[in-house]
Amino acid sequence: MPKKIRVKDIADLAGVSPGTVDRVLHNRGNLSAKSREAVENALKKLQYRPNIHISSLSLKKKYKLVVAIPKVFKGEYWEDTQRGIFRAIKEYDNMDIECEFCYYDQFDLFSCRESFEKVIKMAPDAVIMGTTFRDETIHTVNVLGDSNIPYVFVDSPVEGTLPVAFFASNPFKCGYLICKLIHSITPQNSDFVVFQTVRIGDSSANTTVLRKQGFMAYCQEHDLTRRLHRVSFSVTEPERNESLIGDFFEKNSNVQGAIVLSSRGSVVADYFKKHKINDVKLICIDVTESNRKAVQSGIIDFVIGQRPQQQGYMAVKALVQFLTYNNPVRKENYMPIDILTKENIDMYCEFNE
Repeated sequence: MPKKIRVKDIADLAGVSPGTVDRVLHNRGNLSAKSREAVENALKKLQYRPNIHISSLSLKKKYKLVVAIPKVFKGEYWEDTQRGIFRAIKEYDNMDIECEFCYYDQFDLFSCRESFEKVIKMAPDAVIMGTTFRDETIHTVNVLGDSNIPYVFVDSPVEGTLPVAFFASNPFKCGYLICKLIHSITPQNSDFVVFQTVRIGDSSANTTVLRKQGFMAYCQEHDLTRRLHRVSFSVTEPERNESLIGDFFEKNSNVQGAIVLSSRGSVVADYFKKHKINDVKLICIDVTESNRKAVQSGIIDFVIGQRPQQQGYMAVKALVQFLTYNNPVRKENYMPIDILTKENIDMYCEFNE
């Protein structure tokens, strides 16, 4: 039996997007002569024979895609995720895809719960979900599963669920790597501190829990006896951080390594800058605009990139393949873990064309 040729295979060979291949196959939209020629040459090389009946039905159908992710703010992590989603939707402009967003406050479990309840009522054909709160995610996807509504995760996997696919950096390995890095750049007899954000209704985000597990696994595997402290700080009430962070450092002068296991590392970096704390190494997560500036100024020593724009982009592509082309979709999709410093962050682009 001949191997099934996917639109992705044609696009890869031609060096164009799947959306461009669709436009050539169905003679829709304006295309450059160069793009059309590249696709036609690829079709000949692959000896492609389209199933016109299935393709035409897929393109005529309307799909309602609902995206449930944290609220988007300029320069922050989830703005990049949304940008990737928009980019993928644009590539499929020859298809009738209605994309609606249902945002929630990532620091408020009850906001997430309310948002996920709206998702179910919107009767989507497919869902992309940010998995900040584990229990709320599991409850929602169980309801989606009962209605045979496919869903894809971005940001982190959730054990015990059956998504079509998930796209994330491996949070366990991320935490493991962070512990290895902080251990390598601080004195052996010094202490660590892990900073985490205060969240309403829940102590930690799903990703934070998994990163902590990886962090502790490195400590145990390497028999690290260095003292580890845990301190919470507030994103929603920044005025509290003077006392939350300040009181800790006044009482713990032996701390020379600090880690922030969320995208808000710049909050701690701002405190370090204001109080001229120069002898504590700092490692954070995500290349947000504020984190990037703190790395450039030398306050954050390492920042870990997770490629959120690529996650959003690939989530849409996976659902389109699943819904319209009946293509098999790989479930586990871990992004590369990028280690960025003052020396290389200016050259970093997390998702090239």
